[in-house]
Amino acid sequence: MMDWITTVDHKKIAILYLVAGGFFFGIGGIEAILIRIQLMKPMNNFVSAQVFNELITMHGTTMIFLGVMPLIFAIMNAVVPLQIGARDVAFPFLNALGFWTFLFGGLLLNLSWVMGGAPDAGWTSYTPLSGSEYSGTHGVDFYTIGLQIAGLGTLIGGINFLATIITMRAPGMSYMRMPMFTWTTFITSAIILFAFPAVTVGLVLLTFDRILGANFFDVAGGGNPVLWQHIFWIFGHPEVYILILPAFGIISEVIPTFARKRLFGYSSMVFATILIAFLGFMVWAHHMFTTGLGNVANALFSISTMLIAVPTGIKIFNWLFTMWGGQIRFTVANLFAVGFIPTFVMGGVTGVMLASAPADFQFHDTYFVVAHFHYVIVGGLVLGLFSGLHYWWPKMFGRILSETLGKWTFWTFMIGFQLTFFVQHFLGLMGMQRRIVTYLPNQDFDLLNLVSSVGAFLMGVGVIIFLVNIVITMRKPAGAPNDPWEDGRTLEWSIPSPPPEYNFKQTPLVRGIDAYWKEKMAGHTEMTPAEPVGSIHMPSATPLPFVMSVGIFIAGLGLMFSKDEFGNAFMNGLFNNYIVVVIGLLITFGSMALRSLYDDHGWHIEPEDQDEKGART
Repeated sequence: MMDWITTVDHKKIAILYLVAGGFFFGIGGIEAILIRIQLMKPMNNFVSAQVFNELITMHGTTMIFLGVMPLIFAIMNAVVPLQIGARDVAFPFLNALGFWTFLFGGLLLNLSWVMGGAPDAGWTSYTPLSGSEYSGTHGVDFYTIGLQIAGLGTLIGGINFLATIITMRAPGMSYMRMPMFTWTTFITSAIILFAFPAVTVGLVLLTFDRILGANFFDVAGGGNPVLWQHIFWIFGHPEVYILILPAFGIISEVIPTFARKRLFGYSSMVFATILIAFLGFMVWAHHMFTTGLGNVANALFSISTMLIAVPTGIKIFNWLFTMWGGQIRFTVANLFAVGFIPTFVMGGVTGVMLASAPADFQFHDTYFVVAHFHYVIVGGLVLGLFSGLHYWWPKMFGRILSETLGKWTFWTFMIGFQLTFFVQHFLGLMGMQRRIVTYLPNQDFDLLNLVSSVGAFLMGVGVIIFLVNIVITMRKPAGAPNDPWEDGRTLEWSIPSPPPEYNFKQTPLVRGIDAYWKEKMAGHTEMTPAEPVGSIHMPSATPLPFVMSVGIFIAGLGLMFSKDEFGNAFMNGLFNNYIVVVIGLLITFGSMALRSLYDDHGWHIEPEDQDEKGART
């Protein structure tokens, strides 16, 4: 246990992200199933209206911030240093700190279920619904403080990946020789750097409103509730690209491998990705067409939203042209990648429909919007994650997931997904509103909601089959070769599976795009080294990131309950005088001081120990 708590190895941190993300993904999935049970038939009373509000709030918040984000970071941590020929990330200590702050932020948010009620103002937490007047419990406080702590971890991770990719690429790996997944990680990290401060500011202001009595969003005190929408969506729309761009990168790795072809139009893919990131910051108000911004603003944001379809379309055609004429193998990873393309196109088409302000007036707050963003996030991102996990699982764990069980996962999840969300387009067009706890019979909603709920159960079955696949696979001995797919193109396939602790015994020399493929075509079985065998420096394990995160967690809880009246004087004294907050901050800042004052030089693996000590089981 101490090995995992103190680790700073990017490969182990990837596994920690994978486990934590899978845990929160499971919680979010259970919340989704409960929502669909409630909506399975008209006038259902499976859950109360209050619990339903808490479920839809926590489902969206958990899935986006705590479910898929850490799974993205898991694959980034496992793959990016290997793809660029690095021995670790630029800041291993920060990498660990990013994980633990994310985890404790997520735990704090989910503690709300057992500590007085979960947040109930929707995953976007619109004011004034999220203000003290309409949400009197601590639910929204858990939301604001939990997301600030978890968001700190994401921001740390983004900065770390930027620094890693800029400074730690192997000799010969110019920017235009980087694999597409590394490119999308690089651009995603840049979006994180610029987008997350916006939502952090918004969450701080909302915390001040609720706990300290400020008036940023309170109309009676001179505030403006629409200000929250601007702050949230200036972050919220780039967040969509933070989620989907890594999936684009995964698809751009998987399809060329299983088509035995170089990615078509590599440079156009790179520039399309940069353009998507740039335009992603210029479209946020298309979420706000009904707030009365005026015709000029609506028109400008309509045009910019439609423009973003152009670089996305370039990517779609590049993937299709990569497959054209290729020797395609339909492994599970490739099935998910190929299934991603038409599904994501469907989400893009409905996105262009929503980009038209007059049409959006009709679609807004209906199930059409729910169907749209689930086609993008689930049909896009989650299919991409399944593809990436099946593809890189042998590299992470040395074991290949069962192809038979994987195909069962694909078909049950894919059919369930289409059943769940395709019919929701029609529910929305017929006028069924979002976020309603129930509906009257005989409005033509009954059958389509039943179909949608059955599809959700089928998606759940697909996820369970995937978990069974993992359990069965992990009981087998690790015996995957360096390049289990035989057509690996990038550097990670040139080293053992799973990689040794130091990744590369000798830093590789990169001589072109698809560096490993280029060496194979030249008749080599391994990469040409750029340095002689020598002593390898490794960072020391440390418990400080874990302890710092515990301190932040304690301070957050203390701030949240600082105005509460407890049953005894001792608890009142601890919380009402900010003593708990101070204790938490002392733990965090004490750990920071210890880190600053103690000069840890790490340790070395000598050449004679590299084959034995470096192998991870």
